Amino acid sequence: MTTPHTRNWLQTLVAFDTTSRNSNLHLIEHVRDALAAHGVPVQLFKSPDGAKSNLFATLPAQDGGTQGGIVLSGHTDVVPVDGQQWDTDPFALTERDGRLYGRGTCDMKGFIAAGLALVPEFLAMPRRKPLHFALSYDEEVGCIGAPVMLEQLKLQGQRFDGCIVGEPTSMQPVVAHKGINVWRCKVHGKAAHSSLTPSGSNAIEYAARLICRIRDLAEAFKAQGPYDPFFDVPYTTMTTNRISGGIAVNTIPEHCEFAYEFRNLPGMVPDDIQAQVEAYVQQELLPRMRREFAEARIEFESLAGAPSFDSADTEAINVLVQALTGDREKRKVAYATEAGLFQQAGIPSVVCGPGAITEAHKANEYVELAQLARCEQFLRKLAQSL
Repeated sequence: MTTPHTRNWLQTLVAFDTTSRNSNLHLIEHVRDALAAHGVPVQLFKSPDGAKSNLFATLPAQDGGTQGGIVLSGHTDVVPVDGQQWDTDPFALTERDGRLYGRGTCDMKGFIAAGLALVPEFLAMPRRKPLHFALSYDEEVGCIGAPVMLEQLKLQGQRFDGCIVGEPTSMQPVVAHKGINVWRCKVHGKAAHSSLTPSGSNAIEYAARLICRIRDLAEAFKAQGPYDPFFDVPYTTMTTNRISGGIAVNTIPEHCEFAYEFRNLPGMVPDDIQAQVEAYVQQELLPRMRREFAEARIEFESLAGAPSFDSADTEAINVLVQALTGDREKRKVAYATEAGLFQQAGIPSVVCGPGAITEAHKANEYVELAQLARCEQFLRKLAQSL
């Protein structure tokens, strides 16, 4: 049975509209004040412009120690509700048929709420090791916030035994995920009246050639691998998802811009994949364009990225989480989380949280009360194990 404290915390968190385009400071400051009321030390690590912030809090061990222990990691931002048809107010928690509806209930304020609700219980436990909260900003737009926090913790000399990233996994441990890499490409040709085609250089058509090349690379990964059968999509994927260009039907377009992403299996180097895209541009596409227009150019810009994550079966954090959940199945997922960033920082990690990823980002997003109850039970066992 979910405690009223978790439901109350989730109601509070959902009411803060922390869509990534907005500031999360009101939520962060509310959590800071609530933890401070319990005597919990809190640090805020703000974004460069000061508009957003990470929060890091430590519940010390019984002897006052703050080194080691487990980090509970969650992101505070949510995806937009623009254009979605909701049956309820997305920023007002609504209970119906054993479910709690609202933006972020599943991804991933439910996990944060369960952890915060149990703080008084955690503090009353005679723990030998500390327990930490790491709340980040801008995960949904490229895992931008967490690196700021991790760098500061590294400078402070902080050490941790492990990290649990509470993304929605239906409370089933996930030991690996793909990396995500998002790129923008800008193609610059030469405008001309469409009746004088030879005097122009068509940016859209050359962009189309490059998009087809990206699709060819994707087909090669699908046909030739490498593969990992534990993933739902067992190979690296590439896809172009946005494009714009041109000003009129009778004008050769001077500019075309598109965005593409690839999700690489652990062990594959993202720079090597991007290098194949850029090699095609340098060796084939640009020479063709410049025969038409000497000043033609193609530019690439990295928009976002998160590293892949792959945890060994023997990692202590994996063994612990499997024991606490009673679930020893090996799971790997195609979506990305902040676990790869924690792993890069030398912190062994696992992904495990309430809710189903299939409900994330959708209209009428929800988390089941039963999932939150399982999360509470898991977190109590975790704290007791410390």
